Amino acid sequence: MKKVLKINILFALLMFSINTAEAQTLQYNDVSINGSEFEFPPLKTVIDSVLKRNSMLKFRKDHIGVKESVLASERIYWTRNMGLQADGRYGTLNNFSSSENGVSNTAYSTLSTQYNYSVGVYVKFPVFDALNRKNQIKLAKFEVDEAKNMADFQEDEIRQTVIKLYQELILKQKLLLIRSKSLSDGKINMQMVEKEFRNGIVPVSEYVRITGITSNLEADYESAKSEFIITKQLLEDMAGFVFNLTKSK
Repeated sequence: MKKVLKINILFALLMFSINTAEAQTLQYNDVSINGSEFEFPPLKTVIDSVLKRNSMLKFRKDHIGVKESVLASERIYWTRNMGLQADGRYGTLNNFSSSENGVSNTAYSTLSTQYNYSVGVYVKFPVFDALNRKNQIKLAKFEVDEAKNMADFQEDEIRQTVIKLYQELILKQKLLLIRSKSLSDGKINMQMVEKEFRNGIVPVSEYVRITGITSNLEADYESAKSEFIITKQLLEDMAGFVFNLTKSK
């Protein structure tokens, strides 16, 4: 009696597994890419868009402008030692004078309103500035070249990263197609085994083995789909636009 009860319980569990597998089959049909291979935007278009949007590259290019301004300032730095100086004064002046004729001493005091001014040019020759000016200009030039090289390096690095991600996206799509086909074949095989199991042709052990294989195929497919979506979204975020996928001809 206990043996019959165990068999009935096992059969009920198997029927539940069959119904679950059928539901998974329907769900798979909804998310399947139907074996289609998509065309992506041209690689050059993606690279140009990423280079245009990249904040670090913008920072590097702005840094070049800063260093070029410093160089221009160093070239005219010597002019700070030359200048034009002017001075002007306006007011009432009190002039005092005295005279002697041998007999008496006479003092005179006069008031006058005057405007006095002076203009002059000055030139200084600081020894340190004279000796160090060439080195300062040379250093400023090196800093400009350094900033340009850093910007070029940043641009090369971004371009290489985009190329790797772009090729990785193509690979992920191919792997997804392979997983999709394998899962589709596994589902068909599972349906055939289910019919044979119901008709008593396939033993329980074989049915369980095929169910496990199909589950693994579905897990591989979901993993491949997730990796494809992540790589695609990374590129889209870097490029600043969504890839409108079209089926490859």
